Amino acid sequence: MYSSSPADAPLVREPVHAPVAHLVRGGIVEGIHYGSVVVLGADGEVQLQIGDIEAAFYPRSAIKPVQAVAMARAGLPLDGDLLSLTAASHSGEERHLAGTRRILELAGLTEDHLRNVPDLPFDPVVRDAWVREGRLPSRLAQNCSGKHAAMLYTCTLNGWPLENYLDPGHPLQQAIAEIVEDLTGQRIARVTVDGCGAPLFSISLHGLARATARIATAAPGTPEARVADAMREHAEMASGSGRDVAALMRAVPGLLCKDGFEGVQVAALPDGRAVAVKIADGANRARVPVAAAALAWAGVDPELLTEFQGEPLLGGGREVGRVRPVRSLEPVAASARV
Repeated sequence: MYSSSPADAPLVREPVHAPVAHLVRGGIVEGIHYGSVVVLGADGEVQLQIGDIEAAFYPRSAIKPVQAVAMARAGLPLDGDLLSLTAASHSGEERHLAGTRRILELAGLTEDHLRNVPDLPFDPVVRDAWVREGRLPSRLAQNCSGKHAAMLYTCTLNGWPLENYLDPGHPLQQAIAEIVEDLTGQRIARVTVDGCGAPLFSISLHGLARATARIATAAPGTPEARVADAMREHAEMASGSGRDVAALMRAVPGLLCKDGFEGVQVAALPDGRAVAVKIADGANRARVPVAAAALAWAGVDPELLTEFQGEPLLGGGREVGRVRPVRSLEPVAASARV
C-alpha cells in the first residue's frame, strides 16, 4: 500500500487545475472555481482525481498534523487538548491562548520565546472583541502559536537551540522534513516560509492525502494515532468553536480533518479513505462544499454533510443560488466506481 522509501519529489510546474465548483445564480453559471481533488480508497489507491494531484504545491496549515506527528516522534509528551492545539490553526479564543501558555510553561518558557509573527485572533468575532478592548497583535493570538509553543517544547526536550528553531537547517525542522517525506511517501520539492514564519514544505495533493490517511489509520498508541485521537476528540482546539472543520469532525464519526490557507483541505477516515482539495483561487466558499462532496463521493453518508453544502447566494435578501460542486463529484454507487 505504501512504499518504504520516498519516491521522487513532485514536479514544480504550473498546475493543470480543472473546474471543481460552479457559482450558480438564478439557474445560470455565474462563475467557476478551478482546483484539484483526490479521493483515496481504503487501500490507498486513487479512486477519483480531478485536476492536477501530482504537481508540487504548498499545503499550508493542512500539513500541521504531520508536523505534530514529527514532534511526537521526537519526544513531545503532549496528548489530548494540548496535542490538538499543536496541530491547530486556532481561532484565538481564550482556550487557545491558555493552552499555548500551558505548553510554554511545561517547557519552562514564556511568550517572549515565540518567533511566530504577531497577529490578531483569526476568528472575526474574537478579533473584533480584541480590537474593542484595545489589545494589540501578539504572538500568542496568532493562529499558529500552539504549534510554535510545541516546537519550542520539543527543542527543550532534545537539547536543541531555541533561538533559531525556525531555520530549515535546525535539527527540529530537519526532523519534521524527514517525517513529511516518510508519511507522504515522496521527497520534498521546495522549501519556503509559511505565513507564521515556520518552514513550509512543498509536496503533492496526492501526497498530502496519503499522509493524512496514514495518520488516521495508525495503530493505537503510536505518535500518529495520538495526534489523530487528540484532533478528533478536541476538534475545537485544532480550529475553533465556530469553524467548519471542527463541525465536520463532529458530524462524521472518526473523521480527521484539517484546512489550510489558499483553499486547501484534507480529511481521512479510520479505514483509510481520504480526500484532499485545493481550490486554485483560494476561496473558502468553494473549499467547504467541494470537500464535503468529495467525502460523499468517498462513501460518507450525504445526510451527515448537509450543513457543508456551502453558503447560499442572496439576492434581495433571499436565496437565489449556491456554489455547487461539479457533476463529477456527485456520489456514485460503489459498484460503479473505478
